[in-house]
Amino acid sequence: MIITDNLLTSFLETRSDTEEICAPLQVEDYVVQPIVDVSPPKWHLGHTTWFFEEFILSKYDAEYKRFHPEYDYVFNSYYESVGKRVIRTNRGNLSRPTVSEVYEYRDYVTSHLQNLLEENDDPKIRELAEIGIHHEKQHQELLLTDIKFILGNNPLLPKYNDTFTENPDLDRASGYSLIEEGVYEIGYDGNEFCYDNELGRHKVFLREYAISNTLISNKEYLEFIEDGGYKNTLLWHAEAWDWIQKHRINTPLYWHFIDGQYHQYTLQGLKEIDYNVPVTHISYYEAFAFAEWRGERLPTEFEWEVAQSFFNWGARWEWTESAYLPYPNYKKAPGALGEYNGKFMVNQKVLRGGSVATPQHHIRPTYRNFFHPNLRWQFTGVRLAKNL
Repeated sequence: MIITDNLLTSFLETRSDTEEICAPLQVEDYVVQPIVDVSPPKWHLGHTTWFFEEFILSKYDAEYKRFHPEYDYVFNSYYESVGKRVIRTNRGNLSRPTVSEVYEYRDYVTSHLQNLLEENDDPKIRELAEIGIHHEKQHQELLLTDIKFILGNNPLLPKYNDTFTENPDLDRASGYSLIEEGVYEIGYDGNEFCYDNELGRHKVFLREYAISNTLISNKEYLEFIEDGGYKNTLLWHAEAWDWIQKHRINTPLYWHFIDGQYHQYTLQGLKEIDYNVPVTHISYYEAFAFAEWRGERLPTEFEWEVAQSFFNWGARWEWTESAYLPYPNYKKAPGALGEYNGKFMVNQKVLRGGSVATPQHHIRPTYRNFFHPNLRWQFTGVRLAKNL
């Protein structure tokens, strides 16, 4: 566990970073919820604050008084054991508390937790504070992707700012890394922070395989589109085929065909597509179909973890062919925090790597992200593998 001074610095920086993400927004932007998967920025600001209030201040500060008696109802996300909550689909209906009131709530909780960390060296408080810091870092990434969806589905296609770069150049190290058949160890093995779903380090047997040294580019994905990839039912899972038909999916999210040219909405506004950067905002369904079209496959999360030192990663969350399941000897945390990861281990796919929206110091080779296979509002991409 890091020492208290460093923990306090990390806490204060994290709180400030979250608010910096929201700085370019207008007040009207804070409340919008276009789809169930996207939460209003105001709700993120409140929920990350509630986390510290609920799990630390209310339990370990005897003199602490909650900022508002109903905020635990408004800003609880999915912690059923904590109490009732506003259902996810209704977060965008909350005109109150106001944006300014939510910022007052943040300041109140930040100040009280700072005082607690300065005065109390209880290891349990420090452990929970570190979980809360990384929980807020997760929401910083969600904030950016939710803001992009909010603005990107506005017919005016307004820009977020002029500085956020979401399309880095591809690593030019083309070709494949060959991984020998063998038994490999998987899972986190260190003394720094990790989530419980990374624990239970264990051995897996892998057959010989090759994994691409670079992500799939927009140019490569355009070839799939132009070859009728979205029209060829043989490339798709049955569930995926129904999904693209129902929602009329025929390009990655945020692509627009204007005057004979594809454009992409980015956080810097609408731009002509750069075909040399990694494709992004595609679902697992699309990643799988593309791999089928290329005659290759997606790597498993174990293959990805074993091979990750051979290529650059971190620009896109990379879909894998692994279901989100517990590792051997996985143990949920006791109490409400046990709801953090374990109860979602069904009907989801694992993604590895990280993205341009992932905060610093919140990324590791063993990090297991997970989403339902149809979701694509995150910065998701494709790396291919093949059998030998």
